[in-house]
Amino acid sequence: MSQIIDGKFVSETMKASIAKEVQDLVASGQRAPHLVAILVGNNGASETYVANKVKSCEELGFTSTLLRFDPSISEADLLAAVQGVNDNPDMDGLIVQLPLPDHINPDKVMETIHPSKDVDGFHPINIGRMAKGLPAYISATPQGVLDLLAYYQIQTAGKHCVVVGRSQIVGLPMSILMQRNHPQGNCTVTLTHSRTPNLEEICAQGDIVIAALGKPEFIKAAHIKEGAVVIDIGLTRVEDASKKSGFALKGDVDFADVAPKCSFITPVPKGVGPMTIVSLMKNTLLAAKGTIYPKN
Repeated sequence: MSQIIDGKFVSETMKASIAKEVQDLVASGQRAPHLVAILVGNNGASETYVANKVKSCEELGFTSTLLRFDPSISEADLLAAVQGVNDNPDMDGLIVQLPLPDHINPDKVMETIHPSKDVDGFHPINIGRMAKGLPAYISATPQGVLDLLAYYQIQTAGKHCVVVGRSQIVGLPMSILMQRNHPQGNCTVTLTHSRTPNLEEICAQGDIVIAALGKPEFIKAAHIKEGAVVIDIGLTRVEDASKKSGFALKGDVDFADVAPKCSFITPVPKGVGPMTIVSLMKNTLLAAKGTIYPKN
């Protein structure tokens, strides 16, 4: 039988540790970490994600500021708002919730965030530092996966890790992290994507399979070899009339089909998802302390 990787439990354990560190920080006379979130428009999913982040800040003793803008805001005005946060020494971390309206270039926005406040880990400088193995803010979801592997003491050294999906936010950084010389690394990594032929055959070679392609229940038992570790990063709303909300949350892995073959597997929800916000909080705490980028 596979062991379920309980991301909700691990995240609550980590939250307690972060909250204690924040209490000690404030007790020593320093201010609480301050996270700023920018939300453009009224996308329902984005509203939920940002609300969860603000709630986590309250739970952990952080200060949070939510800057809302109309979807018609110009790119120049949004960049000016980002620069305003960059210039404020009392604001430690900044996230700009994606997606943005079509007339705004998300890469331009991300590159405007100062690397020292880029707690999402999306800035090219943080990505480059991560790739070189230098201290950096690591994207929240990949960092959450590493924390789960560490908590469950899952051996990665010498293993073949297959990452399915090459997004700049998850798949690409995940592939870099799994091959680096690190306790949760030292894998031989194969990065696959929508253009990869024989995907099923390649996945079935993986000791660790990380699914991050955004296709509900795409990964079946045939993709997985006996005893593999399966990490499901996918999260898609699928219509489900049996649910009060009218939809169900599905991962990229067909859990019922795949779980019997695994040694470890993350469920959806309550797997990787809860770890993402914890990683963001952890990065914001590092920003407040000046651990990676020293304060001026």
